[in-house]
Amino acid sequence: MAQETRRRRVGAELQRLLNDLLRTEVKDPRLVDVTVSDVEMSGDLGVAKVYFVTLDPDASPEGALAGFKKASGFLRGRVGHALRLRRAPELVFIRDESPRRGAEISRLIDSLGLSKDGDVDGGEAGDDDSSGR
Repeated sequence: MAQETRRRRVGAELQRLLNDLLRTEVKDPRLVDVTVSDVEMSGDLGVAKVYFVTLDPDASPEGALAGFKKASGFLRGRVGHALRLRRAPELVFIRDESPRRGAEISRLIDSLGLSKDGDVDGGEAGDDDSSGR
C-alpha cells in the first residue's frame, strides 16, 4: 500500500515537473504544443511511462516523439536532480489517445442525432396523443 502511494506521488510530481520544463526550458519547436497528461511509474521507480497530448488531437505524434527523444537526456537529468531519487527513471514517451478517442465518440453521438436529454431529435416525449382523449 505504501509503495503504491509513493509511486503515485512520484508520478504526479514527475508530471508537474515535466510540464514545467516543457513550458520554461525546452526550446524544441516540436514540443511547443505538447502537454504531459499522465505518468505511470514502475514498481521500482526505474521506468516512467510519460503520456502526452498535443494541442491538435488529430496531428501526427511523430514530431513530438522525435522532440522528446532529442530532449530525453536533458529531461532525465533535470528530473533526477529535482526528485532526488537514487536513480533517475528512464522516460518512455507514449501518445495519450484518449482526447482523440473522446472526440471520435462525440462525433459518433452527434451523428446519431440525440438531443442532450437522450431523446431522438424530431419528437417530444409528451406529444403522443394516441389515447383518444
